[in-house]
Amino acid sequence: MNRATGYTLSKVPEVTVIFWVIKIAATTLGETGGDAVSMSMQLGYLLGTAIFAVIFLVAVAAQIKARNFHPFLYWTTIIATTTVGTTLADFADRSLGIGYTGGASLLFILLMACLAIWHRSLGTVSVASVTSAKAEMFYWLTIMFSQTLGTALGDWTADSAGLGYTGGAFVFGLLLVLVVAAHHWTSISKTALFWTAFILTRPLGAVVGDFLDKPMSAGGLALSRYLASTALIVFIVICILIFPQQAAKDPGH
Repeated sequence: MNRATGYTLSKVPEVTVIFWVIKIAATTLGETGGDAVSMSMQLGYLLGTAIFAVIFLVAVAAQIKARNFHPFLYWTTIIATTTVGTTLADFADRSLGIGYTGGASLLFILLMACLAIWHRSLGTVSVASVTSAKAEMFYWLTIMFSQTLGTALGDWTADSAGLGYTGGAFVFGLLLVLVVAAHHWTSISKTALFWTAFILTRPLGAVVGDFLDKPMSAGGLALSRYLASTALIVFIVICILIFPQQAAKDPGH
């Protein structure tokens, strides 16, 4: 509790422009990093998912145990959700054979159910209200579902819908612009717009990541997944160091 202001400080960052810049970079890293483990290392989607699931659980446990907001811990946990989301979506879509449409539909239902239960339990799904262990568990579960859904949506748009990686990036980029416009010029719930934008940044990162590392014959640049992932990690670290982030403030406590 910040006694000087009467605000309760959350353990997640304020939603600013740099938040979204790092988020998009992290989701792109999730795609290149996930593909590096499952494809380049030839470990497969199931083993890749198991590896990243362990990292995700350890990171979430550390995040929940922490008493204050720590940028590097927070973004490590976000990256963990994007990598496990990538391999999990690929496993469901390809190894289980339910396809991009089936996978995206199932994940959308799970995401909506998670948000509904969270709202019913705590009365809000606002990011600024993530000040308790229970809220954090809902927050990270919602993020994991949203990251996995975003991967499936990105793959569906680029492959099944036939838009390719650049076409998919244009579509999701345009949708994000519309969300920003709605934020500034409509009375639509800011919380609803946040989660909409959060979901949309994942397929944007997915198609950008695929564009970087997929073969030229498939419309990509054929860059090394290891090189692309390393460059993205360096970029994220630089952003965190140069642009200090503050914890979100919940005025409701």
